[in-house]
Amino acid sequence: MTAQPPVLPAPELEPVPTAAVSRNWPAAVLRSSRPRQWPKNLLVFAAPVAAADQGRIVGMDYALVAFAVFTLASCAVYFVNDVVDVERDRRHPVKRYRPVAAGHLTERHALLLAGGCVLLAEAGSAAIGSLGLAACVTGYLALSFLYSSTLKHLPVLELTMVASGFVLRALGGAAAADVEPSGWFLLVCSLSALLVAVAKRYTELAALGSAAVSHRPCLRRYTPVGLRVAQRTISALMVGAYLSWALLNGSPWGVFCHLLTAVPMAAALLRFDWLTGQGTLLRVEDLITRDRPMLLCEMVWLLLFVAGTA
Repeated sequence: MTAQPPVLPAPELEPVPTAAVSRNWPAAVLRSSRPRQWPKNLLVFAAPVAAADQGRIVGMDYALVAFAVFTLASCAVYFVNDVVDVERDRRHPVKRYRPVAAGHLTERHALLLAGGCVLLAEAGSAAIGSLGLAACVTGYLALSFLYSSTLKHLPVLELTMVASGFVLRALGGAAAADVEPSGWFLLVCSLSALLVAVAKRYTELAALGSAAVSHRPCLRRYTPVGLRVAQRTISALMVGAYLSWALLNGSPWGVFCHLLTAVPMAAALLRFDWLTGQGTLLRVEDLITRDRPMLLCEMVWLLLFVAGTA
């Protein structure tokens, strides 16, 4: 029987004052662009690295351009999100301090910055002549803006929309580097992206309690038990898909090392399951990048993976 997480009482928040635009405008812009979220865009390197043969990674220079393109595109999405969600953010115990919600960056400036980031992202795709990258980043922007305006309120569908952003990053990197990703690779990427999306909703619902619905209305359609079961089911499917990819990828030595990487990956998933079950307000991204046991699992996985491509 699935244990219920501790539910924190709904916080009583003081109204956020509408402050004058901060004199430190560049710092407000940087905070709104979410530099802590930029590591998500490292997914553009997934396909080139997965296709590496004898230590040779094809198209890494173009993958670097794809990283810059998706970083700019994601910044545009964050600026727009902060404008669309400004009132909800002001009622959130953490997001109320975002620059737009706190009044340190005007909504008009945020939208102008979003437009500039979109133009630069599309220009980057055109610069390397990659139609595939351009299609992926355009699709990412379209889905993200559609999500922000409407689809974020539709349960289940909104989870797939969040997950699609991660998958499009991986596909964009593959297109830029001219690497054809395998079906198993895409399945692993899709399941891992969906896992993160489900975990985000679970931690929000478990930690915020009754206040969660006012922040994200679609949460009224979810239950902690249902999200917990979904998270564990996706984790199991992800391990199976990963093993299938490892068996079909590379030389006998590479296959052996890639199969070994499933051990630290499974350990990381177990740790992730435990961390998300604590009813924390920490971002899911912080659970992945700041927890020492998680980092240890990730380092062991990386070393074994590199050994398999050597």
